[in-house]
Amino acid sequence: MSRYRFFADLHIHIGRTEGGLPVKITGARNLTFDNILREAAHRKGIDMIGIIDAHSPPVQKEIEANIATGRYLEIPGGGLRYGETTAILGVEIEVREPGRGAAHVLAYFPDLASMKGFCVFLSRHIRNMQLSTQRFHGEIFRLEESVAEHGGLLIPAHVFTPFKSVYGSAANRMADLFHLDRLAGVELGLSADSSMADRIRELSRFSFLSNSDAHSLPKIAREYNELVMEEASFEELEKALFREEGRRVVANYGLDPKLGKYHRTRCANCDELLPSGERRCSYCGSLKIIKGVSDRISEIADSPSKAPVHRPPYVCQVPLEFIPKLGPKTLNKLLDRFGTEMEILHRAPLEEIESVIGKEIAYHIGLARERRLTFEEGGGGTYGRVKTR
Repeated sequence: MSRYRFFADLHIHIGRTEGGLPVKITGARNLTFDNILREAAHRKGIDMIGIIDAHSPPVQKEIEANIATGRYLEIPGGGLRYGETTAILGVEIEVREPGRGAAHVLAYFPDLASMKGFCVFLSRHIRNMQLSTQRFHGEIFRLEESVAEHGGLLIPAHVFTPFKSVYGSAANRMADLFHLDRLAGVELGLSADSSMADRIRELSRFSFLSNSDAHSLPKIAREYNELVMEEASFEELEKALFREEGRRVVANYGLDPKLGKYHRTRCANCDELLPSGERRCSYCGSLKIIKGVSDRISEIADSPSKAPVHRPPYVCQVPLEFIPKLGPKTLNKLLDRFGTEMEILHRAPLEEIESVIGKEIAYHIGLARERRLTFEEGGGGTYGRVKTR
């Protein structure tokens, strides 16, 4: 059978149900399951999306209703098809071992039935099934077992961020929390790239994912992956993550780590970026330091950066929302002309873009494609910015 290339963003949260019930408290109100699908299919041009928070009972009722009307199609290989886009059902869970900080993990399931089966187990270990990213009150190995029993995939989320991640707040080694052979991959997070992660030996076996962790519709596909598969389905995704039968991740498209909001260490008191290794702010003397991802990786690295043979390129991607002077009205003009953000970012001729929105913005889109933009670095919860000069 033929193999094709698909764009996939596998970490998108649900802010509210169609009826207005909260799911992800920090998510946008219009970030519903159906709106996510429409945004991904019609504006972003993403072939596969992982919709997190599909464990929530009111969300499941919406999914069932749309399956019943034929709006969504459950496909044989796993996943829900809407137009040309496939949704993979997922859940984000917070785990914590005694004496350690919290970490987030993602679990994906092939269909609504398997997700509901897993939720029977999950409901015995969390306190609010409606809300996103709830604390799991139980042993992590039990969670690993249940995900496997229900045909799921388990992936640690944004593994380097300072708050609620494996390396950022819970452990120096992933093997201290998880059985590594039960994990399907690793999500890097917005402030790290492959070369940074490949300084840690235990990660060399894994396929890396770069996902948006979107809390609003515009943030969908600010990071994404390119996969070689026969179709956009759960079964093919699983093969791609484990690099089976020619399926694989062939590129990670992510923010330049300098744009990530936790890349550099920053003082939480005076907001100054700090040199690597500082434990006290050299500007105000405060000890309230938010350690950057780059410093944390340097602290725990156990080898030089060495990519395994299976590691695909990490392509530093500047989302259109970061391009100077490219606001919503201008973006709509581009979408009216070229269809989707993927088309604008990757394929539309620059001279045609210039004819729609002018020379300056087209010039910066060209620099972004060539990875020649320069940045003010982010840190401490503040995103970096593209320099205009």
